[in-house]
Amino acid sequence: MTFSEMLTSRRSIREYQDKPVPLEMIKAMIKESILAPNSGNEQPWKFVIVNDKAMLRRISDESKKNILARIDGDPDDYANKYKGILENASFNVFYNAPCLVIILGPSHLKNLSVDCALAASYFMMAATSRNLGTCWINLGAEINDQEMLNELGIPDNCRIIAPVIVGYPAHIPPIPKRKEPDIVKILI
Repeated sequence: MTFSEMLTSRRSIREYQDKPVPLEMIKAMIKESILAPNSGNEQPWKFVIVNDKAMLRRISDESKKNILARIDGDPDDYANKYKGILENASFNVFYNAPCLVIILGPSHLKNLSVDCALAASYFMMAATSRNLGTCWINLGAEINDQEMLNELGIPDNCRIIAPVIVGYPAHIPPIPKRKEPDIVKILI
């Protein structure tokens, strides 16, 4: 697969085969993702791999509960558009994917979001190169339960940036329509 083919093949996958992704493959993709550029070469990213379906469901339920509480406190919250599906008890924010990789890092770093987003992008491309599907699930980052955070091994001084699901796609959707690039100005 050429780089251009990889870019056009990557999709946000929300339907997965009931087939586990080998742990060694996940670790290899993480190893490739840390080649991403990052501010000051701090390499702040940390990773949590969740291959346990029961834990994935618990994280989904925890995130849904916290987002719904946030919406109740602020009806103008951007997540209000998801309220209907979040209230559905059977809805799993991780779309029943077999694996979740949580990318996180130290909260105090100014460029943490950008650095971890770049690592997530590299991770998703590494998955695409292996014919795996991924989807960044921002709804899955709302974990407030300290016991669950401890169970996941997430340090108190860290913030979740990118929960990315990964698995073998059951269906690959077509390329979503893209707007033309908005080049504001060219100076020659």
